Amino acid sequence: MKEAGKKLKKILGILGIASALFFVVTFIVYFFNLDMKAAAVLEPYLEKWHDRVPRERKL
Repeated sequence: MKEAGKKLKKILGILGIASALFFVVTFIVYFFNLDMKAAAVLEPYLEKWHDRVPRERKL
């Protein structure tokens, strides 16, 4: 039973560290508005791709 306790403690520790790192990364993205900055950088490339897509105009 001691082995199971140690394994559980180790797994919970790893999950705790991973969740803390995930929170820090998402907070940095939110605080500096990095998602919108990345979207602004990608927008010209996405517009070029979108303009090349063939369309059917049916009304």
